[in-house]
Amino acid sequence: MKANPDKCHFLCSSNTEVTLNVENENIKSTNCKKLLGVKIDSKLNFNSHIQDLCRKAGQKLNAISRISPYMDFAKRRLLVNAFFFSQFNYCPLVWMCHNRTNNNKINRLHERCLRLIYNDKKSSFKDLLDKDKSFSIHHRNLQTFATELLKVFKGVNTDIFSETFPVKPKLCYNMKNRSHFATRRAKTVNFGIESLQYKASKVWDNIPLHIKQKDSLNEFKKAIKTWKPDFCTCRFCKVFLKVVGYIN
Repeated sequence: MKANPDKCHFLCSSNTEVTLNVENENIKSTNCKKLLGVKIDSKLNFNSHIQDLCRKAGQKLNAISRISPYMDFAKRRLLVNAFFFSQFNYCPLVWMCHNRTNNNKINRLHERCLRLIYNDKKSSFKDLLDKDKSFSIHHRNLQTFATELLKVFKGVNTDIFSETFPVKPKLCYNMKNRSHFATRRAKTVNFGIESLQYKASKVWDNIPLHIKQKDSLNEFKKAIKTWKPDFCTCRFCKVFLKVVGYIN
């Protein structure tokens, strides 16, 4: 049912709260709202959602650490995979475009998780990832994103994904040809540089050709889990020096 424009009124209070009155029903604005398990904030930086994820993951790690001395390596790893990583596997494409501070929080928890599994208090986070033969949460999210892009490219995804990540006109789909996805123009972070729509073509171009050429979706999923986006250009993967800024 469409609301009658003549019966819609905006009401603004002194604390910048906005209320929309639609046919005598007041709809109040809010800085953050939980929608289908994901906290959506007014600035779309997902600080509240990441904070909740880290808090829950930290609580799970605290519980596992108390009983870890009584478990062998296999059981510790099984529990961590079931209770820690599951916190970050829900709707990652919605919240993955957060800021560098949130990414550092997640990485610190991930590092603590790997130290618990391997009982290693000296190795760096990178060395622990290599020992575990795994990837950071950010890289896992990029692998998930790549899988969704393949579905769009193959035409097996939903309409909303196809509209969000438009494929260029089908002239010649040669896998050696780059930039199959249309790229929107963006110059700043606030106007789209860190959005998924802007990242689509860059992530797709970064995937090795032998993975793109997999015949089936299952084969692609299996192969993409071994892919490390070494040449990712996002702000998480760039080297950042205080005062100097990003250097690559």
